[in-house]
Amino acid sequence: MAVHVGKRQKANLALQPKEPLEVPQAVAALKKYKAPKFDQAVNVCMHLGVDTAQAEQNLRGSIALPKGIGKTKRVIAFCNSEQAAKSLANGAVKAGADDLVSEVEKGFMDFDVAIASPDMMRIVSKLGKVLGPKGLMPSPKAGTVATDVPTAVKEYAAGKVEYRTDKGGNIHSVIGRMSFSEGDLVANLDYFIKSIEKIKPSTVKGTYIKRVTISGAMTPGVHVKYVNLEATAE
Repeated sequence: MAVHVGKRQKANLALQPKEPLEVPQAVAALKKYKAPKFDQAVNVCMHLGVDTAQAEQNLRGSIALPKGIGKTKRVIAFCNSEQAAKSLANGAVKAGADDLVSEVEKGFMDFDVAIASPDMMRIVSKLGKVLGPKGLMPSPKAGTVATDVPTAVKEYAAGKVEYRTDKGGNIHSVIGRMSFSEGDLVANLDYFIKSIEKIKPSTVKGTYIKRVTISGAMTPGVHVKYVNLEATAE
């Protein structure tokens, strides 16, 4: 069966660089693609040389990008009354303890991120069957279990991104919007790559970062030229 390729897609495939580009040039090439009528998210995919069957190499965490991602998130916070007031002031849509747990149990799910202080995990754990399947259960690895709940709320409400490796060893994340300036996208991409570099597990053998690609929600990818600094230093 023939696959229909639209005019915009054909034009963009003709513009797609054939070789990997340095970060600034890769971002510039991405912004040259013909765009749809909405402000596309800009995504990064990093293919890593990790074995996700090993717990240490199954990477997960969160990153507050320097230029944000152009989208706010709805955050709730499980915490004591003092932190609850500060969390609400920092952008949480709801904050509380047993009362908030009860609301979620009764069906309240109008949020994107749930944050909890460590002492609240005892009562939040009962929500595992509700939040777990949706990927919303607070987790220390993801940075959503935090001692300083109001600060975590502020970061996530501003668009802090979470990441985790898939079974193929890939990490996907949003790093901004196509309406961002080239400079802002470059800053976010550089920061994201460096953040992933820093969490290289000590048990990884061979090449850690194998490939980096950026793309819009509806564009071809652009391969980013990545230099393994460890290898060049040897």
